[in-house]
Amino acid sequence: MSCAVYAENLIDRLPQVRGRLSENAVLAKVTWFGVGGPAEVLFKPADADDLGYFLKHKPATVPVTVIGVGSNLLVRDGGVPGVVIRLGREFASVMVNKADVITGAGALDGSVALAAMQASVSGLEFLSGVPGTIGGALRMNAGAYGAEMKDVLVGAVALDAQGERHELSAQDLGFSYRKSTVPTDWIFIEAHLRGHAGQVDDIRGRMDDIKSSREASQPLRTSTGGSTFKNPEGHKAWQLIDDAGCRGLRIGGAQVSKMHCNFLINDGTASGADIENLGEEVRKRVKAHSGIELTWEIRRIGVAQQGDVS
Repeated sequence: MSCAVYAENLIDRLPQVRGRLSENAVLAKVTWFGVGGPAEVLFKPADADDLGYFLKHKPATVPVTVIGVGSNLLVRDGGVPGVVIRLGREFASVMVNKADVITGAGALDGSVALAAMQASVSGLEFLSGVPGTIGGALRMNAGAYGAEMKDVLVGAVALDAQGERHELSAQDLGFSYRKSTVPTDWIFIEAHLRGHAGQVDDIRGRMDDIKSSREASQPLRTSTGGSTFKNPEGHKAWQLIDDAGCRGLRIGGAQVSKMHCNFLINDGTASGADIENLGEEVRKRVKAHSGIELTWEIRRIGVAQQGDVS
């Protein structure tokens, strides 16, 4: 069932905002996988006040889903009912003061790393190897190349489901491996990060090393969603997948990358169901081979079309 048939007049029941509301908005174009059905309504708020107003005044029964740039996201083919909120450039500011970096949740992780480098702030280089936005990085304690958000976070600002603003300390986020304990219906709007003084050339060199490492080991020039599964304690997901014989495994237009087994790729013809079903088949084979159950790291949203196995 497509989300287009849920409530024809949902947009008419939503509060008047300064940002943009769009019906049946195509999401496949804004996700790295390039698949999935539409958002029943897509909301791009004008600023934090606009977002807060919307959350406070929308009908309580209308579900809300927040997305970033779609780098670690799989949208199912039936689309996403309710309102999908996407934070745009109004939430992408980056300000550096000495070793402190104040950034909007919509800022690209790589842009934050670049701004820090230009200001001679070290310690945030790892963000250049993390696809996506700061909001997503906060939600999942994103990390790469020996560092993660918990190592650099001072605090964050989030809006709750009623649009109330909350100032959070790093401890309030309850970080653990690829997880935060902040309620899932809260929306991050800002982060305060802290690095330390460094030399631009040294920082640039570290970022170049990260870029070279990614290009050599990850299928960056394909339609993918980044790391598919979390690393189980004491194990590497890619190794478990490889050992289970899943390298290159296909379902429809979806394939397990031959370059990096923890990446699923869309060959250009895959549906959302192809990708999700392939991921579930990989989980099944890994479980049968090693007894270890892989957990999805990619976020899956929306509803499956009728007849999809997923």
